[in-house]
Amino acid sequence: MRAARAALAFLTRLPAGPLDSADFARAPAWFTAVGLGLGIASAGIWWLAAWVWPPVLAALAAVVALLMTTGALHEDGLADTFDGLGSGRPTERALEIMRDSRIGSFGAIALGIVLAARVAALAALGLGAPVALIAG
Repeated sequence: MRAARAALAFLTRLPAGPLDSADFARAPAWFTAVGLGLGIASAGIWWLAAWVWPPVLAALAAVVALLMTTGALHEDGLADTFDGLGSGRPTERALEIMRDSRIGSFGAIALGIVLAARVAALAALGLGAPVALIAG
């Protein structure tokens, strides 16, 4: 179970208790289970929010919940990638830009577009949104 807790600690911001490096070496075997749990939780949030709000706000609630739970790990990587690639600089400089923790124009634009598209897609799916959240 320590490997499962390590996967939870690695992929989310949820507390998982004390762990050591050996636990993290075995954690990838649990990544799918943690992802499935995150999908089920966000689908539950969508479902609860959809009882009160229109689909676009339910979708926004589910996306925000995932961002808060995961610490926006994938979104940070997306922004870094777009900042580096959008810079038009030589490879070494583009890699430096990607390592920089600050967000640039291309990263901000990419995040805005991707998050808006995610919310719009979930809202358009209506009652199919929870299935998409779990499958994703």
